[in-house]
Amino acid sequence: MPSAGRVRVAIIFGGVSSEHDVSCLTAGGVMRAIDEDAFEVVGIGITPTGRWVQVTTDEMKAFDIVDGTLPRLGEERDEAVLLRHGGEGTGRVATLDGDSLVNVRDFDVAFALLHGPFGEDGTIQGLFEMFGVRYVGSGVAASANSMDKDLMKRQLAGAGLPVCPWITVTQARWQRDQAGCREAADELSYPVYVKPARGGSSMGISRAETPEDLVAAVEEALRFDPKVIVEEGFVGAREVELAVLGSRDGAPPRVSVAGEIAMHTASGFYDFVAKYTPKDEVVTLHVPAEVDADLLARLQKIAGATFTAMGAEGLARVDLFVLPDGSLFVNELNTMPGFTRTSMYPSLWAQSGIPYADLIAELILLAVSRPLGLR
Repeated sequence: MPSAGRVRVAIIFGGVSSEHDVSCLTAGGVMRAIDEDAFEVVGIGITPTGRWVQVTTDEMKAFDIVDGTLPRLGEERDEAVLLRHGGEGTGRVATLDGDSLVNVRDFDVAFALLHGPFGEDGTIQGLFEMFGVRYVGSGVAASANSMDKDLMKRQLAGAGLPVCPWITVTQARWQRDQAGCREAADELSYPVYVKPARGGSSMGISRAETPEDLVAAVEEALRFDPKVIVEEGFVGAREVELAVLGSRDGAPPRVSVAGEIAMHTASGFYDFVAKYTPKDEVVTLHVPAEVDADLLARLQKIAGATFTAMGAEGLARVDLFVLPDGSLFVNELNTMPGFTRTSMYPSLWAQSGIPYADLIAELILLAVSRPLGLR
């Protein structure tokens, strides 16, 4: 456990995935809101080429959307390295200066604001486990399985939770038997959504209205991931999201009020542009969603059960579909949802009584209270 005084938090952001810029935007939002009287921040960026670098808190606070452009780390900085520290649960970062290590800083807990592969998928969580460092969020297995939409659906279906019908297409299968893949997809009802299995932020996702649209959609998704899912689209469904927050002492996870994404386009497709550079005429986020008490209770029950079934920890956003007949389906669970002040996850908790700065603090303290090793 950290010693008395401010908890030292390493905020790790950027990364090599296609969501690098979104991660930098998230880091800026967190840094501007975090209580610096309670937490001492150590900024660690990962550049688009995978170089680890130290970043000052003032630089992080400046990360924002400027003239429609998201922030991005440059490659000109001196490289840093992560080190194992002798203290229990303590990590260390240092910058390389020739053969010397400079600007050596210790931290008590890691907060990886990394979206997408090589950050949200269990890889960096495994690194923290190897280094014996406490960290915010889900562990290796929950992160990896939740990131892979195919594995996630299999795990949720095995737990008896309702998931959207889907098929999985690998690059090898697509090259070997494209006709067979198309036949399998024809068992679904169109329109279908074609998604990289391990992507996020709607990168590489397409909506195929007819079987004729499928080939282009699969090939677009394969540009981002050699594993793709084709998922049945529900016509007339409401897309509702709930934020889940872990609890201490074995208590059930906490679940927020519901929010709803209302699209104002013909396709109803919540793509990357709509998420991060939105305009009112494209999308409206309703927080809270207009749902009656019975429906809210059902949504919260399934969201909490989804969090538990995936073995998630700390935080997750659970996305569900509400069909016109009232039936519910889990779309996905996101272990590192968008986390700027205006993102759905913090907005849902603000509406549920936990303001942004308090939510950041609670996530860090949940990580600090978690034991090291197997749990």
